[in-house]
Formats: sequence, C-alpha cells, structure tokens
Amino acid sequence: MPGHRITDQQIRLFMSKRKDHLQVTAASKAGISERSARRIESGQRQLGPSKPRNYRTRTDPLELVWDPIVLPLLQLSDTITPVGVFDYLCEEYSDVFAVTLRRTLERRIQKWRQINGQDKEVIFRQVKEFGQLGIMDFTWADFIVTIRGTTLKHRFFNYRLPASGWSYVQVVYGGESFVAVATGLQNAFEQSNGVPQEVRTDSLSAAYKNHSNETLFTERFSELSIHYGFKPSKNNTGIAHENGAIESANNHLKNQIRQALAIRGSSDFDSIDEYETFIDDVVQRRNRRIMALLIDEQRQLQPLPKFESVNYEIYPVKVSSTSTFQLKRVTYSVPSRLVGATLRVHLFDKKLDIYCHGVHTATLTRVHASANNRGHQINYRHLIGALMKKPRAFRGGQWRDQLLPNEDYRQIWKNVDALLSADEASLYMVRLLNIASKSDREEAVGRFVLEGINLGQRPNIVDCEERFLKDEEWEFNPKVQQHSLASYQQILDEVNEYVS
Repeated sequence: MPGHRITDQQIRLFMSKRKDHLQVTAASKAGISERSARRIESGQRQLGPSKPRNYRTRTDPLELVWDPIVLPLLQLSDTITPVGVFDYLCEEYSDVFAVTLRRTLERRIQKWRQINGQDKEVIFRQVKEFGQLGIMDFTWADFIVTIRGTTLKHRFFNYRLPASGWSYVQVVYGGESFVAVATGLQNAFEQSNGVPQEVRTDSLSAAYKNHSNETLFTERFSELSIHYGFKPSKNNTGIAHENGAIESANNHLKNQIRQALAIRGSSDFDSIDEYETFIDDVVQRRNRRIMALLIDEQRQLQPLPKFESVNYEIYPVKVSSTSTFQLKRVTYSVPSRLVGATLRVHLFDKKLDIYCHGVHTATLTRVHASANNRGHQINYRHLIGALMKKPRAFRGGQWRDQLLPNEDYRQIWKNVDALLSADEASLYMVRLLNIASKSDREEAVGRFVLEGINLGQRPNIVDCEERFLKDEEWEFNPKVQQHSLASYQQILDEVNEYVS
C-alpha cells in the first residue's frame, strides 16, 4: 500500500499465490499494488534485510544513568555483575532509574562487555590418552542413608580413568586421611589391573602440604607414588574445572545412586555390608557399559607391583585398667589379659590390627568419631570373664549399654531391671551374656529369652544353659555307642552271599 514498506512476508506470500493466480489477484492477496508486483517479478525488489538504521526510535530509558554512573562501574572491575549494578541504582538513584528496567540494563551491560570488556578465560579441551591419567577425589554423600534406622554419615572415594570412563568407588566413613587415600588407590589399581602414568588429585591434606606455596607431597604419599610408579599431580586450588573429569563424575555418581535408591523403594539397609554391596552394584553397572574401552586402556597401564604398599598407620597404645585404650577419640575394648600392656596398633581404614610383643593378638572393627563427639567400640566378649567375677558392676558400669550386643538384649535388660532386684538383674544379664559368649550363638540366645518374655514366661538361666550349653558339651565330648562284633559279621555274611 502507498506509504508503507513492503515486508519480506508480503513478498513470500505474493510469490506463493502467484503460482496459482494472476498477477493482479496474487498482489491483492498479498496486500501490495500491481506495480510493486511487477517490480518483484522483474527482480527490482528482492528478499533481504533492509538497511540498518543508525538512529533511535524512542528515548533511551538509561540515558540519565548509563554514561555518568554505570560505565564507570563497569570500567572499575570486571567482577561487578548486572545484578550488583541494578541493586546499586535502585538504592542510590531511585529517582532517575525505574525498577522495571532490569532486563534492559542487563542486555545493555552484556552488549557493552562483549564489545569493550576484558578477555575471558578459555577452556582448552584435553586429549585423553589411554593409560596416561587417573583422577581421584572425595565427595560427600549428600543424601540420606540409614542402617536399621540410624543415619549413616559417609563420603565416597571416587577414582576414574578419564580416557575409558572406568571408575572405582569406595565408601569412606572417616575423613580424607592418608589411610583412606592409600586404601582407595590400592583397591582401584587392583580392580583396573594396572597403574596410570599420572594420578591427579585436588589439594588433599593427606597428599600435599597445603601451607606451602610449593607443590610439596607428604612423605607417605611420595612413597606410595614411588612404589606404584605413578607421577602425582594436583589441580590449582579453587579452579574446579581443572579437575572436571572427576567433579562431573562425582555428580553423575550421586545422581545414579539417588535413582537406584528411589527404584529400590527404601534407603534403609540391614547392615553396612549390604549398603556397600549396593554401591558396588551401581558402579559395576556403569563399568559394564564401557568394558571394551577399559580393555583398550588396560593394555597401556603400568603393571602392578608384586607387593602392596603400606596402607595403614602405626600407633603405640597403653591398655588401661578398664581393659580399654583410646585412639583417634574412640575407646576400644580388648581382652582383659592385655590390661597394662603396651600394644602396637595398625590403623586401617576399616579395621585395627592389634599386636602385642610382635604377635598379632586381635582384629577390631574401626569406628570413626564425628567432629564433636567421641566414639566407642566395646565388645562384651572381652570383658565377660571379669564381669562374671563382679556381676554387680554391670548395673552401674560406664559401658553398660555398649556391652549389650543388640536390641534384643536391650529389651531383655529393661525387663529384668524393672522386675528383679538390682543384684538379681545384674547377675541374670551377666550370666546370659556369658552363655551367649560360650555358645557363640548370640542372636539365638537373645531371641529365645525375648520370645519367652513376650509370652509372659521369662526363661531362667538354667533353662538357657540346658538349651545352649548342653549342645556345646556334646560337640566337644560326643558319646558314641560301640556296636557288637556280631553286627559286623552280619554285614560280611550279606556281602559273601551277594558275591556268590
């Protein structure tokens, strides 16, 4: 129409209608004149952008604040964000800046920085070569897992071969200690059947002396790297993308575990072993999908050494008169024969090996104390002999609740403590624990007594001894009846008859 610019849309519509209609009809349907239609068909008017205009069509809403206020802020520091500028203008210049102009301000700042701003950091993608690099990291399990209703606080040691995508994951209940690092790496190397040329970590205190500006490895981590033949390295502090191959894997791992827990229908497990098996299944499910790549990478890995490196710490401890010792804010019980002895403890990530005069004496399950609390690992089997001599000490003992091995025994104690006298209740409980220890049928003894209590007939100690210790006497002193010689002759007669 006269006085209006013909748009590209009108031109396309005219060319479409022109296929089936006369020129005048197609021009009418497109809303243009016949003369414009002739110009289009003759090539004088083509599709394409019009000349860019160099003038504004409306008043600049940021005119009063852009040059005098915003530009000096942007030139002052590249870290100032559009949100920061927006908050500043709303607070200090509300009389000339409207809150509704936030998106306009953000677009203007983005445009200015793309044209006049400083250079940005560039990510350089790295070539992943088989057998060249292994990456390890610790990550918190930021989801809820319970063991029989008790929340389990833990983290994961995550080791990955970026070239193939193979990973090894280990549940860790303590901190990022050298023992956890050494145990995790040793298990990962064994699972992958080889050692990469380089192992990269973040700034773990177990591996680096972070108080120094130089990259100094602790003595034990250096010995570990020499033993396995890998070159240790670390990414720069505070630059997470330099360790992106493992940081991203951490997030993927935890998301997969969350999904697996949701599909399972419950995040409660009967034991720690069951939970660790569950985690292994999730990881192996991922690894099976890249098995072909792992086989290619294994050809480039260094062979494993003949012997494992030391993955424990050694501590001397003194056993107190309570038949316990303390280590890492945890109290452990030991057999009472060791009272007063100085022991050498090999502290692993999940256990303690106890040595007395160089002889391995016991193995204890390790307990990891939380930051603000102390832990304990008290085994009634270590103390039951002494308690049998002093049964009254049970009731007021410091470790009374820890001496009871499971919930069945705690329910039994509540019952006898309420219905019997103090001395009778203590004697009953100590003798019951003694039966459980001697028979090595702890769960069966507790279940038998608790079932009787629930039926209103609590078994006495003699009943328990008859039921559980008599079997033990038969096992070690079996009574075998000797048959008469005549019975053997009968067998021989039957054999001779069969042969003849």
